[in-house]
Amino acid sequence: MLIFNYKSKKELKENIGKTLNYTETSMFGPEYKESGVLVGSNRPYSTENKGREFFAEVTIKNNIIVKVN
Repeated sequence: MLIFNYKSKKELKENIGKTLNYTETSMFGPEYKESGVLVGSNRPYSTENKGREFFAEVTIKNNIIVKVN
């Protein structure tokens, strides 16, 4: 699962139209795709991403965030 480097889901949504700030966590290869749906969370307890924990589905098209669920 990707870690989204945002303090809240609201902040992530405010970045629609920009590139995604994320951290890879998989030992089995990169999870990030240039286009498609990415699933991830922020982990404020195990990373320096302060804020509330959230999970999100982010739709990416050509490395740009187009939708956040």
